[in-house]
Amino acid sequence: MPRRHHASRIVMFAIAFGLVAFALASASPPSSQLTGGRLLVNSYDAIFDAQFDHVPVLLTRACSPPPTQRTSRSDLAPPEACELLEVVSTWWQIQLDPNNRAHDEAFLTKADASIAAIEAWTVREPSRAEAWFYLGGAYGARAQWKVLRGERLSAARDGKRIKDALERGLTLDPSLQDAYFGIGLYHYYAAVAPTAARVLRWLLLLPGGDRVQGLQEMLRARDGGQLLRSEADYQLHLIYLWYEKEPGRALDLLQGLHARHPHNPHFLQRIAEIEDIYLHDTAASLRSWQQLLADAEAAKVAEPGLAEVAARLGLARQLDKRLESNAAIKQLREVIALKPTAPVGALARAQLQLGEVLDHQGRRSDAIEAYRAALDNVPAGDPDRIAPAARERLRSSSRR
Repeated sequence: MPRRHHASRIVMFAIAFGLVAFALASASPPSSQLTGGRLLVNSYDAIFDAQFDHVPVLLTRACSPPPTQRTSRSDLAPPEACELLEVVSTWWQIQLDPNNRAHDEAFLTKADASIAAIEAWTVREPSRAEAWFYLGGAYGARAQWKVLRGERLSAARDGKRIKDALERGLTLDPSLQDAYFGIGLYHYYAAVAPTAARVLRWLLLLPGGDRVQGLQEMLRARDGGQLLRSEADYQLHLIYLWYEKEPGRALDLLQGLHARHPHNPHFLQRIAEIEDIYLHDTAASLRSWQQLLADAEAAKVAEPGLAEVAARLGLARQLDKRLESNAAIKQLREVIALKPTAPVGALARAQLQLGEVLDHQGRRSDAIEAYRAALDNVPAGDPDRIAPAARERLRSSSRR
């Protein structure tokens, strides 16, 4: 399992800590509505569709429209909520190429500022449940980045802050439907978490989990919440894939995400990977990669250059499995000719795959040259561990 997927599981488990108070609400009043929730949904959908350029305008409409627009202040979202969604937008830009650190400084600056602003809000209005709800969300956003970058102890401290903020908010108002996703996430991961996470749960004096109840609560939030349907679908697909061993259901959720957010290349890429790795359906995976390539060439997706490179690498792997070596080599040489800088490590990955295909054809000297080129182009830190793979294949090919 890719390392960043394992990190995502730890993050989701930590974020869920803060929502345990929902388990104490045996009878809830009618669902509370987030202030300006309808306007926030438009921004949230744009983020999931990777329409990042549209987000600032949508957030302005949600929180501070121009004077010429007649909108009551009570209809608008709190400015702190919009500030938090700016953080989420930057996070999803990182998600498209997680090994690229170009957005890290901007993300951390925005996340810290968002936390400070929402903390000030909780001081001004300590009885406003929504303020505490968003504070937990702001800490959660920062925790995700910290886990991705290997700052797990600091992320754990943020996890405790999430717990404290959201317990306070949920005590004030236990009826925000979106938050049922968090409590469901907690119940589920507390039941299936590895030993290390269970020790952390014990240190924080949190109760145990319930796998079935957790799934039910997440589905409840997905169906009844204002903001989190797409987020719920994305996280649920990981649960169905990793723990429930139901890749078909995971695929259904991703296909729904792709249908709602076709501009985001991440979802179609995940579909192609699941069809390959979990369903072993080379033909289906090939079709998905071909669709992603066509969308990238037509500029129908965000970051079309990045999407094109990912699609060609995926296509080459499937073509090689189908023993269509020459077609695979053509895709890989297209990538190499582009000299891509995104996704991070793509050039080294293309050279490594090229060496493997050439090896399959028995072209040993050409394969050795490709493996050496892969080593020459390994990015700083080698996040995908390309160098060890290239060295091993180089040794194996040289011995033949």
